[in-house]
Amino acid sequence: MNYFNRHIDNQLLTWKDNKRRKPLLLRGARQVGKSSAVRELGKQFSSFVEVNLDENDLACEIFKNEKSPVEICKQLSSLFSTEIKAGETLLFLDEIQSCLPAIESLRYFYEKTPELHVVAAGSLLEFALGKISSYGVGRINHLFMYPFSFEEYMNAKRKNLLVEAYRKSSPSNPLAQPLHKQLLKDLKDFLLIGGLPEVVATYIETDSYLECQKVLDELLVSFEDDFAKYHGHETVLNISEVFKSVVAQSDGKFVYERVAPNISAYHVKQSLDLLIKAGLVYTVTHTAANGVPVGSEVNPKYRRCMLFDTGLHQRLLDLDIAKILAADDFETINKGTIAEMFLGHELLKEADSLLKHNLYCWRREAKNANAQVDYIVQIGQKIVPIEVKSGKKGSMNSLYTFMNEKKCNYGIRTSLENFGQLPQIDIYPLYAISNIFKN
Repeated sequence: MNYFNRHIDNQLLTWKDNKRRKPLLLRGARQVGKSSAVRELGKQFSSFVEVNLDENDLACEIFKNEKSPVEICKQLSSLFSTEIKAGETLLFLDEIQSCLPAIESLRYFYEKTPELHVVAAGSLLEFALGKISSYGVGRINHLFMYPFSFEEYMNAKRKNLLVEAYRKSSPSNPLAQPLHKQLLKDLKDFLLIGGLPEVVATYIETDSYLECQKVLDELLVSFEDDFAKYHGHETVLNISEVFKSVVAQSDGKFVYERVAPNISAYHVKQSLDLLIKAGLVYTVTHTAANGVPVGSEVNPKYRRCMLFDTGLHQRLLDLDIAKILAADDFETINKGTIAEMFLGHELLKEADSLLKHNLYCWRREAKNANAQVDYIVQIGQKIVPIEVKSGKKGSMNSLYTFMNEKKCNYGIRTSLENFGQLPQIDIYPLYAISNIFKN
């Protein structure tokens, strides 16, 4: 499979050239492209040693028996017939969650051989980290990786000029209408196939939704097979039911009691927490939004849940692709929820990859005066509300309610509209929502 450039490539190169670098943990859900990104980075070195600790028992034994990084490298060099040299070799420890001593060894690589480039990644890494009381706080760098963003997808399709066009546009400088229409078509394609690298590559190679659906089906099976590997006391059946219910309840607050009559709220919560740890589910939590940081006043009793990829979401819903393609808005796609999902995904993908980020919303429940703002973000020291419209128009009562209550003089509406402006509100097309952090 061809490698398509990712935003994280620049972060990896920055890490490589940083004289104060530490061993790097690349974190994220399965199938988001972690291993491929590291292999691409490996091309910058004279030699590259990839150690899959899930498949290579001998390599794992080395980490179990040795704590000295120098001795570990000597034995790995012999095992892989490649000399590991500081400054010349990239050592990649893949599926590191399968070998806890290897995770614990990262701190020693930093302390004893800081000049050696070491990257580690794992598909269920979060579970393994929870088993280790201290795996090197202050001695390890972290990068968080997600599926393709819309911009990455467009660049993979060699539509860089379209990306440049909407990057240069703004609410005061709208995009040319023909370009806007083309980007809406590209956005619809992206929402249908999602951002998982294998699916993106399949679509670019075959231009077939059917082939993409086959790949998505295979990926869904592999994700569900992984449920048995989740650490905890939840059954595979419980986790599977919660996984499907996240899709079914994507249009509002996730309610434990709606999952299945035979699963208690306690077990639903435990299963949901495992899916969140695995990176398959993102949450959007209510914040009072009275000041920065935006996550300082949250109410975990209200949160929305969504899958980490729109392609998987669409596939589980088994929607009529032909009907979606014929429509000129997104009302046919789960009543607009897909637009909210996409926005949340893009906000995470645009955030600083050095940190793990959360998503927030705002909701007020009052008699005859309910209000909800889809996302609350922090831009600099300002709190900014964002309202998502699945079509090309719609009222913004909730957005104005929030702005009045919080004495906020600026808000954002995103929809299928072109760039534009209203009093105190900027309009961004969905495909260009990442511009809010760059303009």
